[in-house]
Amino acid sequence: MKHRGPLLIAAGISSLISIAAPARAAAPESRSQITILYDAFGNDPSMSKDWGFSALVEIAGKRILFDTGNNADIFAANVKAKGVDLKTLDFVVLSHRHSDHMAGLNYVLSVNPTVKIYAPKEGFGIYGSSLPSSFYRKDESLPPEMRYYGGAPPQIMKFGAAWQEANFELIDKTTEIAPGMTLIALVSDTPGTKELKELSLAINTAEGVVLVVGCSHPGIERIVEAAAAINPKIHLIAGGFHLVAASDEIIAKAVAALKDTFKVENVAPGHCTGEPTFAALKKAFGGQYLYAGLGTALPIGTDTGSDMRRGEGPALQQDDLTTYRRLARREDPFGILQARRLRTKASQL
Repeated sequence: MKHRGPLLIAAGISSLISIAAPARAAAPESRSQITILYDAFGNDPSMSKDWGFSALVEIAGKRILFDTGNNADIFAANVKAKGVDLKTLDFVVLSHRHSDHMAGLNYVLSVNPTVKIYAPKEGFGIYGSSLPSSFYRKDESLPPEMRYYGGAPPQIMKFGAAWQEANFELIDKTTEIAPGMTLIALVSDTPGTKELKELSLAINTAEGVVLVVGCSHPGIERIVEAAAAINPKIHLIAGGFHLVAASDEIIAKAVAALKDTFKVENVAPGHCTGEPTFAALKKAFGGQYLYAGLGTALPIGTDTGSDMRRGEGPALQQDDLTTYRRLARREDPFGILQARRLRTKASQL
């Protein structure tokens, strides 16, 4: 009888372990989804529509903020409306230097000042840059007071960023930044955005590549071609396809390339894709067209398709259409004015 106490204690511990183990095993897995935080169309009354793009990508245990929208206050309000905790981000990707993709960075840094930020490396850019001092011509006949750096420049000249204390890592070529996660770096050759560098995020999953694009200035076909080099199976493309001002012929060519050439399985277009392109993609992809308006959460990864919201979603109301078109005309990063000038010139020939 004198050994009964320890036995009872051991039995009690064993019982607690057996109860605790299933509880750990039943812990929910991290979500795999893309949540649209910024765009000019959508049906979430708690969020504000504005021209620009931002999405939270949650996959493979990572939380990635892709772009930060056009206005820091609107971005902050939308983030709060969706209950997104920016303190727990693994990293941020800024696709390119246009303000409708990076203006919310001020708010991100106010919440998470040390977060890693990937951005395109440019010879002279807003994210900071450097150049060898050999880039400029020198004239040794000048007196020192007329020469840069008194005639003795540093070997590498460093230029400041708009966000001086931010933790930038600048990307100048396609780079794998985490296992299965690659930043595709391409340069636009389109009039109006020529030489603009842009990053797209390609995530290689068991279902194929999940590709997140900002504005696709280098061309959506070129970006998808680069992603297909990682894995020829393209499971999903989400973001802006940069066809907002394109002609029907150009739209048809792009849609055919995605559908027939690259065999893309699902598309979730938004931002600068354009209303006619929304319609063309919906017609071509049918049930594989995923509505991606502001506030939408797109499940991705192994649970893709389980409860995915497909089709066009709620129809755009007239005020949405008016806002969308007005915002599209506000500036010309999409080549709208350039396209009109080209059409006018062609008609005069």
